[in-house]
Amino acid sequence: MKISSIGYLAKSLGLDSVGFGYLQTIFGVLQLVGGYIFGRFADQFGARAALILSCASGIVFFLLMSLSTSIPLLFLSRLPGVFMHGMPGAQKVITDMTTPSQRAGALGKLGLCFGMGIIAGSALGGVLSTKLGIYFPTYVGLVGSLINTLIAMVWIPSQTKPKADHHVTENRTPGSLFSIGEILRLMKFPGVMEVFIVKVFAGLPIGLFMIMFSIISMDFFGLEAVESGYVMSYFGVLQMVVQGLVVGKLARHCTEMTLLRLSVLVFAGVGLGMALMRTVWHYCIIAVPLVFAFSMLATITDSILTKAVPSSDTGAMLGICASVQPLTRTVGPTIGGVLYKQFGVSSFGYLQLIVNLGLFVYLLRSKIPLGEMKSQ
Repeated sequence: MKISSIGYLAKSLGLDSVGFGYLQTIFGVLQLVGGYIFGRFADQFGARAALILSCASGIVFFLLMSLSTSIPLLFLSRLPGVFMHGMPGAQKVITDMTTPSQRAGALGKLGLCFGMGIIAGSALGGVLSTKLGIYFPTYVGLVGSLINTLIAMVWIPSQTKPKADHHVTENRTPGSLFSIGEILRLMKFPGVMEVFIVKVFAGLPIGLFMIMFSIISMDFFGLEAVESGYVMSYFGVLQMVVQGLVVGKLARHCTEMTLLRLSVLVFAGVGLGMALMRTVWHYCIIAVPLVFAFSMLATITDSILTKAVPSSDTGAMLGICASVQPLTRTVGPTIGGVLYKQFGVSSFGYLQLIVNLGLFVYLLRSKIPLGEMKSQ
């Protein structure tokens, strides 16, 4: 709901494309810094406490957003975003409560639930802002965050880790919530750095495009708020199908490294399609392989990386993974704005093609030391 309405709210307050880029950059920096801290918080205090923190931050976020009648207040509303990490929090619960062989399929099913949220939120955000006013989606988001907080408090177990892992965590000396040394330690585990590099760069070009989508949907595709919401809902349907029905089945029949290579190769093909697209209908066709590659890459890399580190560090690893999108939001508005203004929409596609072809060759030639495991 936030995604489908924020661009129109910013525009109604007189914020131009450059200012909107700054707004997205600030939110990206906050999430970038908060992602790892949130993960460490989950490791030290439990997944339920982390989810409650995320949902409570959502309450403050939508409250401030509903009061944003000026540009400074709109920028202020971004501050709670430092702890808004609902997806990593839910992934932490799933990671704690599943075996390594079940993890990819379970994370895929979790993506199904979030896909449903994208469908409902995007459609509602566009319709409500058009029919009932630009601020109405923020009121609905506020109520939804309150409900989420209550659900986390009542139904999420206080301790999600297995007893053996919980004993290890309790006997481990607590460190600071943010430590560069801890991040470097995790990156030294076999295969972690290589897979993380692929995770960052494979989706970077499409991430730049999605950051600018609010502007592109208005200027390039000529969409209204409600139409943009429908497009986002369509993405949600695709994500729901891929995460719920496709990822798990493929993970049972293919190794994770094979699926990682496949997602990068499909991403390269998506880049070629984006370079040639001219209408929103072209975009809707390209969205099918795009969502497949995006969902597969996110799920498989999260699964690989959480298996590669000790169970007591899965929250921190998920927090680092969750920082990839905020990193894109941080550098994206500047890079994306330059690409769009100077070279047009097709530049995102050509960049996507070149980067992922390079990564595909890298994956074919490299010998990443990971256990080749299929889901059961």
